Amino acid sequence: MLIDIHAHFYTERSPWSNWRDLNARRLAAGAQMGIAVHVASILGTWGARSPIYFPSREDVEHANGAMLELQRAEHGRIVGYCLVNPNYPEHALAELTRRLDDGMVGIKLAASRRANHPLLDPIAAFAAERGVPILHHVWQRRGRDWPGQEASDGAELATLAERHPQTRFILAHLGGGGDWAHTLRAVRDVSNIWVDLSGSGVDPDMMDEALRQLGAGRLLWGADLTLDTGWAKLRYLEASGLPEAEVEKVRYGNARAIFPPHAFHVDH
Repeated sequence: MLIDIHAHFYTERSPWSNWRDLNARRLAAGAQMGIAVHVASILGTWGARSPIYFPSREDVEHANGAMLELQRAEHGRIVGYCLVNPNYPEHALAELTRRLDDGMVGIKLAASRRANHPLLDPIAAFAAERGVPILHHVWQRRGRDWPGQEASDGAELATLAERHPQTRFILAHLGGGGDWAHTLRAVRDVSNIWVDLSGSGVDPDMMDEALRQLGAGRLLWGADLTLDTGWAKLRYLEASGLPEAEVEKVRYGNARAIFPPHAFHVDH
């Protein structure tokens, strides 16, 4: 069994006219790979009507509504993260309450506000109360600010996680470029952070160090925007010599442990 804990889909308001085809191709390719469940979010209108990392309230609601429609249409093959923009605190908490009540299983925070900012505290506390994880967009070492985003790195996410020890955090795309070694050091001793392996980087050293420093019990398999490099990391895990029970933790076991019990209606 395989659970992709970092997937994305698109809507008619996305910049791509072939959005339906993109969604269908992800599901078809995932089926070939053996993905049982895609845990996914839609990032507003992907920049078409408001900035990707600073989506308007309207774009947030549109994206979450479309995500729920996909979740219902695919009968367990897709489950949704609720995207929120923490710069709208009251709207974020209202949207989270509504969408989790409707069946979403996690929270997606993009680069809308730095992870150690106090605006994220109410969201983190809410996640703990509802028993859902937060997938947080992260740069693997943020050496400077970048236009169009409030990017965070692992050290900043660790600060938030230490303030909220009962909340489960997923650090996004360890393989997304940058200094993954910095990230591993920053989160190694923060046990309520799990690391998702997605992103284009497939460095063998990255995989070896992630296993050495965090252990298989804190790693999650994910693909992010495309599936090909996720496939490469999956093949690496299978050829790594890890005991099968440890590989299964990364493939699906850890996801089942940190998401709500009702999140995955599939059998092994």
